[in-house]
Amino acid sequence: MSARVLQGVVVSDRMDKTVVVDVSRRKQHPLYRKVINRSRRFKAHDDANACNVGDVVRILETRPLSRGKRWRVIEILQRGDVAEVAPDLIGRDLEAEVQAAPRAESADEPAESAEPAVAGETSGGETP
Repeated sequence: MSARVLQGVVVSDRMDKTVVVDVSRRKQHPLYRKVINRSRRFKAHDDANACNVGDVVRILETRPLSRGKRWRVIEILQRGDVAEVAPDLIGRDLEAEVQAAPRAESADEPAESAEPAVAGETSGGETP
């Protein structure tokens, strides 16, 4: 019996010496014949902590290493290009620009009365 070898993308590397690999495959629906994308996540042993998020790796089925880990990373096929930015920082500069823009426009405009005049009405409550 030969061990299975799969290829997938690393989606998490937060654990020590362990990565989560997402293996995707395309399958045709038996009745409707539409092609469906199916994916499964495997925990794999990465002894050197060499894998990063976004890397394409090849994993090998092995003996149980822990409760949920039954795979080993055998090679990194392609390094991933994933930005190292914390999620709470994404868009902060854009948010600051959007909030500052209305203030800048209002500073350029001259001050007008608090209530705009409605057509057909005169100010002061007088009727002609």
